[in-house]
Amino acid sequence: MSISRQSLFAVVAASVIVCTLRADLPSPRFDRLTPLGAAAGSTIEIEIAGADIDDVQTLLFDRPGFKVEHVKDRRFRATIAAEVPEGTYDVRLLGRFGVSNPRLFAVSRGLTDVAEKEPNDETATAQRIAINSAVNGMSDGNREDMYRFAAKKGQRIVVECQAGKLDSQMDATLTLSAADGRQLASNGDYNGRDPLLDFLAPSDGEYILAVHDLSFRGGEPYRLVVTDRPRIENVFPRAVQAGLPATLTVVGRNLGPGAKPSDKRIDDRPLDEYQETATAPGDLLALGRYRFAEHPTGHSVLPTAATCTLTGYQFQARGKEGDPIPLLVVDTPVTVEIEPNDEAAKAQRIALPAVVSGRFDRPRDADWYEFEAAENGPHAFEVYCERIAGRADPYLVVTDDKGQRLTELDDFGHRINAFDGHLRDPSGTVNLTAKRRYRALVQDRYRRGGARFQYVLTVHKAKPNFYAAVIHSQNPGPSGTTVRRGGSTYLDVILHRQEGFNAPVTITAEGLPRGLHALPTTIRDNRGVFVFWADSDAPDAVGVVALIATAKVGESTLRREVRPYTRVWNQANLTSSRPTRELVVAVRETSPFALHFEPERLEVKAGGKVEVKLHIERHWPDLKNSMIVSPLAFPSSIRAGNVEISADKKEVNLTLQVQPGTPAGEYTLTVTGQTQVPYNKDAAAKAKPNTLVSQAARPLTLSVKP
Repeated sequence: MSISRQSLFAVVAASVIVCTLRADLPSPRFDRLTPLGAAAGSTIEIEIAGADIDDVQTLLFDRPGFKVEHVKDRRFRATIAAEVPEGTYDVRLLGRFGVSNPRLFAVSRGLTDVAEKEPNDETATAQRIAINSAVNGMSDGNREDMYRFAAKKGQRIVVECQAGKLDSQMDATLTLSAADGRQLASNGDYNGRDPLLDFLAPSDGEYILAVHDLSFRGGEPYRLVVTDRPRIENVFPRAVQAGLPATLTVVGRNLGPGAKPSDKRIDDRPLDEYQETATAPGDLLALGRYRFAEHPTGHSVLPTAATCTLTGYQFQARGKEGDPIPLLVVDTPVTVEIEPNDEAAKAQRIALPAVVSGRFDRPRDADWYEFEAAENGPHAFEVYCERIAGRADPYLVVTDDKGQRLTELDDFGHRINAFDGHLRDPSGTVNLTAKRRYRALVQDRYRRGGARFQYVLTVHKAKPNFYAAVIHSQNPGPSGTTVRRGGSTYLDVILHRQEGFNAPVTITAEGLPRGLHALPTTIRDNRGVFVFWADSDAPDAVGVVALIATAKVGESTLRREVRPYTRVWNQANLTSSRPTRELVVAVRETSPFALHFEPERLEVKAGGKVEVKLHIERHWPDLKNSMIVSPLAFPSSIRAGNVEISADKKEVNLTLQVQPGTPAGEYTLTVTGQTQVPYNKDAAAKAKPNTLVSQAARPLTLSVKP
């Protein structure tokens, strides 16, 4: 069975925040799919693994071109249309308990897909493969997977093990040896934790590749790509002006006719380069969008939510393979860094507003810039590096015309429960005086440099702005967003407020299907929650939810896409979150209870208190326990205590205390009810153990008056 994107319902919704309670009713958790990829135009068999994936008979891909048939329990046959573009795609499971979290699947073009064949854990039994192959393998516990291929003298071959890039927990290591056992190259981390080897064959003959997990864990899938095709490493500059053609210098390996030797090298290997013209889409700035063909998972360190404050898109060089390159898109001209500028006395002169595309060309490189402020007041400084997949850990120092240090900017970003958007990029504002000269220093914290260490510096008069993200994190592990009939679920909302932005943000949902509801939600802090609820007679449904946030800045209205994120893993060292193209919501089985306020709209004066009734509807006859009600992500200026709804009651009074000085305006509030519910997956089973369930109430709108 296949569900096309066009058949899914569309929704426009908004920002939310993170929750600390958990719901223990079954929620599909998608842990693994194998293989991790396939070639466009091929048909493969996919196996899935996870929890609460009972009766899953459908795989949902986030783009058209995939036809899926259920073969048997946890196995599917997938046909990838020949026109499906190369890239990564989110795959979700849909079953009795709703929709799961996504896992990544890679589609390649021009490569021959090969399945790993055991035994291949010794040189003598190394599996023979051809160059320009993609091997779908599984790590062996306490052993290596060995592969053998033939190469010609002088042939340049790139070997990449894709694991973390595709949501696998494998921390891969690659080793390349000659046929006589001499080790020629090895690598453990190149794109994040994924290794890459750039190899120039010293002679005609056979070569041996060994792949293993760093800790020799078994059962972790990977995709091994061995190729001599043209491959892009990066481009320069890394910022472009929206709607205008820009000339980019494309740098990589095996770039073929039309390319010339570059003065850039990686690990002492020469690179090629050529120039290509690109025009950034002109519609990205209006909604603060970031568009990607490959999910941005290859950053040098976690989190993988690094692009959460990036407006831009991924540039794909024509006819070349390799990860598409993220570019910052701006509304002003772009300046390129000019050496020598590694001393304050040789600082490069720039005019504000400034967008400078730079790089740390060599170890210990320091880039100085000199500028004059045209106006008094706060100016915004940003260094984009991790956000554009640069490999540096930059810091920024601003000095005045006498050389006195005004400030040093470094890491920023939110870590809120499942969402990890803390970045190594500097960001902040500095008060400048008009007609006075200043200097800015940008340098890698560890004094590294080379072709991969690129950045973009932006300096301009502060202009309030924000980015919004949502993530479903009610369960301790990865989870999808499923609303039970007659019940609710919520998303965590994360706001990155920049350049003095402090206005309330309102999130709305449009185009919801029959029976599913969401209230426009106003968020005044950096976090909040956004609630969906379903009627008791809502039909089963699954669909795409688009999220929109709006805010007033003076007389202008800012509109921003609200970017959906998913938790990848929940282990202590893998609490990463990554973006998805879509937020998918499903409606399924009946909820045990529902909570709602009466009335759902109230007024109160700042410094006062107000009482509101909270009603419970018990949908399951077995639900006879009392319930504890707690505030969920209330703003700090509004308080409420925990209350109990006894087993024989249908309502409780909740007192809201509004602190003096609370800004006037609307506040969207909700609470969670937590109770023990007798439950068994098997509806016919007599034994129904108590299961702790928490669920949000339909929101209350509180209007605070001065």
